[in-house]
Amino acid sequence: MHDQQKVTPVPVEQVRKVAVVGAGTIGASWAACFLANGLEVIAVDPVVDEGKLRRAIDGMMPALESIGFPVLADTSRLQFSATIGGELAAAQFVQESVPERLELKRETLRELESVIDPQVIVSSSATALIPTDIQEEAKHPQRVIVGHPFNPPHLIPLVEVSGGERTAPEALAWAAEFYRAIGKAPVLMKREAYGHIANRLAAALFREAVHLVAEGIAAVGDIDEVITQGPGLRWALQGPFTTYHLAGGAEGIAHYMRHLGPTQEARWRTLGEPELTDELVDRIVRDVHESVAGLSSAQLARFRDTGLVEIHRLKEGLTADSS
Repeated sequence: MHDQQKVTPVPVEQVRKVAVVGAGTIGASWAACFLANGLEVIAVDPVVDEGKLRRAIDGMMPALESIGFPVLADTSRLQFSATIGGELAAAQFVQESVPERLELKRETLRELESVIDPQVIVSSSATALIPTDIQEEAKHPQRVIVGHPFNPPHLIPLVEVSGGERTAPEALAWAAEFYRAIGKAPVLMKREAYGHIANRLAAALFREAVHLVAEGIAAVGDIDEVITQGPGLRWALQGPFTTYHLAGGAEGIAHYMRHLGPTQEARWRTLGEPELTDELVDRIVRDVHESVAGLSSAQLARFRDTGLVEIHRLKEGLTADSS
């Protein structure tokens, strides 16, 4: 274990300018979220065209307004650069969303550390990479964390916050406070893990979904229907532990674990470990295209985002003690 250096970022309520490094799908969504919160944003990307980024952000603003953000897009608060340069010296927080390649993330961090203050938190949107690996070559590893969003970040509140071996605890606490201040729902992990929490759970579900297809038990479209018309409806409101707590009746989770736990173990023993052969991949690709009935990715995304807005509105109107 390395010695941890302290980090003292600017107080969250004083944050006015943030940087988004990597302005693809995730980075653009982050930028829209920050702008909707009234922050100034410096976006950096060597590939994404500035006009494309601005159009993407403009397209996200109506949905953000629909879920309660009062600030509409003010493009004068968005600054764009193709490279990491001196303008980032003014950034008080950095959300890094470059592609999921460890060496690229390390190189991006090296470039950032040549211009930003040592006390500025750098949060990576890394999907699976762990912060210990990302911060390995950093000059100031104590301020490097993972702040993994769920796509699309401007509409889904979850941010999984984790630190590496050399991350200062106060960096994690600050990040959680910052994300909460901009309307996110941060979950602070007790320790880092490959894939974090949500993607590990999603991977477990997807593995079994692929197994069901491979074994000829169910079709792609039927599996999607089972989730969206069944457990997915509950999961939008309550997670797996609370769900099984309710399944235990008056005695709750204790009754469920004692009396129905063995049925869980029996199912666990039959879960599959499919191999993604070329044949299976081709079948899944073909079946997915058939299942979406010719809808484009843009059409599917609009359907998803419209639904997410409505779910937000519904959940805001509910309370845990609703009768």
